[in-house]
Amino acid sequence: MKTLFSILFFVLLCVYNITAQETFSILGDSYSTFNGYLTPQKNRCYYQEVSKKRNDVHNVKQTWWWILANECNYKLQINNSFSGSTICNTGYDNKDFTDRSFITRGENIGNPDILFIFGGTNDCWAKVPIGDFKYGNWTKDDLYMFRPAFAYMLDYLKRGHPQMRIINICNCNINKLFIESMENICKHYDVECLTLKDIDKQSNHPSIKGMRQIAKQIIDFIEQ
Repeated sequence: MKTLFSILFFVLLCVYNITAQETFSILGDSYSTFNGYLTPQKNRCYYQEVSKKRNDVHNVKQTWWWILANECNYKLQINNSFSGSTICNTGYDNKDFTDRSFITRGENIGNPDILFIFGGTNDCWAKVPIGDFKYGNWTKDDLYMFRPAFAYMLDYLKRGHPQMRIINICNCNINKLFIESMENICKHYDVECLTLKDIDKQSNHPSIKGMRQIAKQIIDFIEQ
């Protein structure tokens, strides 16, 4: 009887540990992609599809989010990352990126405990209109500008997932105007914001070393 009780206790403990495992999703751009691990799978992918000769990240276990999941015992729910995507609906060469923008894809993140938003890089590189700080009554035109689109996205996510922890990640070595805009808007919505520092890159994308640095900085931020 004592042995049976011990076995039952062990099984219940294992079930508890599984159900207690925190889940996370990613709303990102090329920095968070990896072939075969995106939702939807049709999303444009950088790592492995484009990066083979440009970057030394060749294994999914080298990505920042895989390292994070392993180190923190998190479970990935959805990785909705799209290479080259902007937060707002304006893309490169002033093209309409509504089909891939963060504000559009924010509808498909599942229902995780934590959401990591990792974008703004392409908005900066594409030199999209920065716009004004605006926290309501957005028009269609507003969503083609960075600041109002970023605010719209956070407002939508906060309303739709009131219990979800949101952590915004700012890339390093991009225009400070975009970083400061994200930091200010995150503060308005009481969203945590991490600005990365000194990430190693190859072809403007995190290398193996850079992925490890990103994971470490996120883990240090979470554990503060």
